[in-house]
Amino acid sequence: MPPIARRNLFHDKVRLAVTITGITFAVVLMVVELGLFLGFSLTTTSLIDHSGADLWVASRHIPYIEQGAPFSERKLYQVRATPGVASAEKYIVRFSNWKRTDGGRESVQVVGFNLDNPMGGPWNVVEGNVADLRNPDAVMIDEIYRKKLGVNHIGETFEINDRRVRIVGFTRGIRSFTTSPYVFTTFKNAQNIANLRERDTVFILVKALPGTNIDQLAEQLSTRLHDVDVLKSKTFSGKTSSYWMFTTGAGISVLIAAVLGLVVGIVVVTQTIYATTMDHIREYGTLKAIGAPNSYIYRVILEQAAIAAVIGFCMGMFVSIFVVHGGQSGGAAIVLTLNTAIVIFFLTTLMCAIAAIVSIHKVISLDPAMVFKN
Repeated sequence: MPPIARRNLFHDKVRLAVTITGITFAVVLMVVELGLFLGFSLTTTSLIDHSGADLWVASRHIPYIEQGAPFSERKLYQVRATPGVASAEKYIVRFSNWKRTDGGRESVQVVGFNLDNPMGGPWNVVEGNVADLRNPDAVMIDEIYRKKLGVNHIGETFEINDRRVRIVGFTRGIRSFTTSPYVFTTFKNAQNIANLRERDTVFILVKALPGTNIDQLAEQLSTRLHDVDVLKSKTFSGKTSSYWMFTTGAGISVLIAAVLGLVVGIVVVTQTIYATTMDHIREYGTLKAIGAPNSYIYRVILEQAAIAAVIGFCMGMFVSIFVVHGGQSGGAAIVLTLNTAIVIFFLTTLMCAIAAIVSIHKVISLDPAMVFKN
């Protein structure tokens, strides 16, 4: 590669700083917007994706998990009697009212599951133990919602729908897309809190025997059961995500913001790299005047853009780590994965390549005679 590219780029330290700052800003912007979009997608379906179930038996035409309606648990025994079913458990997800010790009230989602077969139970437990939920009125919440629910430590008591509950543990990273935190407890406790009839459930989670064809099992259950839907976990997850993404418009807004972040990044990077090229326009004219081929000049500009892309990406990701951590601590679900970082690297390279092409277009029309003019 032409050494002149590196000399041009590093000669003017102020211009280099401006260029790198522009790229860094663009990278951070993309990380935040794409991270919010990814976090949005994962948060809306976290209960389904971490349930460990192959199939969900739910009320008819349920649009998303929070809208499940109660039905008789008698269907549970029909499910368990179906060939290919390894286990089936009752499950509850219901909106309820949490009363803080200071009298304030917050909406929560009570999640009830069977401790003996913990499909749909909490994960990433950082304090306490899932087994502690066997204690009467025991519940578990995510640590991110401590302040929201007025919780300080394990052992504190509160009320949900005027029923006493006691904190026995905390999870980490289990967020609700709605403003209502998940509260995990036993099925029986959740049934009492949600004021459901003793023989009612909201979902049945099904685990298939190894080697069982899930599609065929779902079809078989649909034939046996009436007035309910049998959904594969992947299907139910997609249905829930699609509802929040497109029906409510919330996901589209986040996606548009992510696209706008990319557009702003391209504009910022194009402007800074173009300005760098214009600062050295006479040097490019000199190269053309002494016979340097256009291909050589193109390589100079492209190498400058590539070097700036790598430096800006590295600095942007460094800053993004702190931004993502700060966002998560503050309640924003910003997700940064290795795959996301790889995508952003290619997007950064693409932005700088577009900026280089704009600069190349200017150099193509450059008259070499300009270097002899005052």
